[in-house]
Amino acid sequence: MQSCEISSDSTDDPLSSALRTPRQPRIVVIGAGLAGLAATKVLLKRGFTDVTVLEALDHIGGRVHSIKHGETALELGATWIHGSNGNPVYHLAEDNGLLEHTTDGETSVERISLYTKNGVAHYLTNVGKRIPKDLVEEFSDLYNEVYELTQEFFQHGKPVGAESQNSVGVFTRDVVRKRITMDPDDSESTKKLKLSMLQQYLKVESCESSSPNMDEVSLSEFGEWTEIPGAHHVIPAGFNKIVELLARDIPPHTICLSKPVRCIHWNYSAQHNESIGKSDDAIRDNNHNRNDRSSKDPLKRGHPICVECEDDECLMADHVIVTVSLGFLKHTHEAMFSPSLPEDKVLAIEKLGISTTDKIFLEYTEPFWSPECNSIQFVWEDDAQLEQLTYPEELWYKKICSFDVLYPPERYGYMLSGWICGEEALYMERCDDETVAETCTELLRHFTGNPDIPKPQRILRSSWGSNQYFRGSYSYTRVGSSGGDFEKLAMPLPYANSTKSPGLQLLFAGEATHRKYYSTSHGALLSGQREAYRLVEMYHEWHSADTTKPNM
Repeated sequence: MQSCEISSDSTDDPLSSALRTPRQPRIVVIGAGLAGLAATKVLLKRGFTDVTVLEALDHIGGRVHSIKHGETALELGATWIHGSNGNPVYHLAEDNGLLEHTTDGETSVERISLYTKNGVAHYLTNVGKRIPKDLVEEFSDLYNEVYELTQEFFQHGKPVGAESQNSVGVFTRDVVRKRITMDPDDSESTKKLKLSMLQQYLKVESCESSSPNMDEVSLSEFGEWTEIPGAHHVIPAGFNKIVELLARDIPPHTICLSKPVRCIHWNYSAQHNESIGKSDDAIRDNNHNRNDRSSKDPLKRGHPICVECEDDECLMADHVIVTVSLGFLKHTHEAMFSPSLPEDKVLAIEKLGISTTDKIFLEYTEPFWSPECNSIQFVWEDDAQLEQLTYPEELWYKKICSFDVLYPPERYGYMLSGWICGEEALYMERCDDETVAETCTELLRHFTGNPDIPKPQRILRSSWGSNQYFRGSYSYTRVGSSGGDFEKLAMPLPYANSTKSPGLQLLFAGEATHRKYYSTSHGALLSGQREAYRLVEMYHEWHSADTTKPNM
């Protein structure tokens, strides 16, 4: 393809001119996570050459963050490949030999519960007693049965009763509690244990959903999230290998690191032109040069968008693919877009949910847990009758639902991975490493009844909630939102047929823009490809007629 400039004297619509001439469209991708890299990779492969990626952090990967640990990696972000059949992340890993050393304990064909299936989970109470394995299995069967019921509201159009408040947490707690209390075969002490286990299971569910608690998750929409069939996999060498594969064919100069964006000026109005004109008049008067107006006016230059960076550099563009997190959009959309986003898109941003799920890694020189133990689950008996699982800041540690044992020890050493979500995760993030290590040690001593458990030799933890460029881990359908809000968030701007301005100026990608696969790495990757193919189709005459796109 040949690149040429649009004449500054042209009065034609700049994008229409671009379609009639071989001028290369100028595309800016904001964010170098899986969505941004996937979009960039497609664009470059399809012949687009004027592509720039702006990444606020000093590294690529977004919410993939692998920390080197010997021959393996600890995942502060994305951990699992969720399903294999048709999953583009799985095929990237499999085709490039990343799963060759995955152990049986690092795959699961069932619904995963945070980490490994090897061994036995130890459910311990806050009085230092282990709940019998048969009682755990009995309760687990009950909980999973009710979990299946939560899927039916969306999948089978089942009406939602007012008593559930359209909440997964309220519905689950009510149904499970009724079944437990009505069981004539259980003693009162057994019933109390099961009620306490219910609360612990809901904490685990909150971590998996990345919601503050399951009371905030929409019951009517819960079943729309789609699980790809096939086994789930961990990548032993680190999930960042997927990032490296996506970035492999992207020229280094294409990606600008440590380049946060301040504002995207799109769809310039008469007011913008007037302000630009006034600015140019001042420049013209100062320079005594009446011929430089065309070099300052982005409309006359043929680029309807100005991307203003925090370092005051401005990049002109025909199209911008925005891949920032939902949490970032919630906090910055008013300042980030000029003119403001349409009201319906803002409403979708506000209605959808995103919270924080954090990990706490504790490394030991020797294990204090038994060989068959795959996790330590914290069951607080005094939580049995709580209606909402939220705690004051000084009790943040009560939201830690479990510590999983990383297998195999030959790869990880003696390592535990703890999980915490919601506001309590933000409280944890504000503590220093020493405080978190001491708190976790006391928690483990208390529940195991072993006062000799040593402090870990190393602690590592994530901080997705307080990171200003993420402000959360991943999205969920909050009560009052729907799958349609994900689609509304994904709609490009300006809306079709709503303006004579150039189309596809702003495109939106990221896990929170995929209706079925939100909250996943493959959802993020597919969303990036989806937006890139919008542009490929727009400029289809530049590309071979037999170009096919993936099923997204």
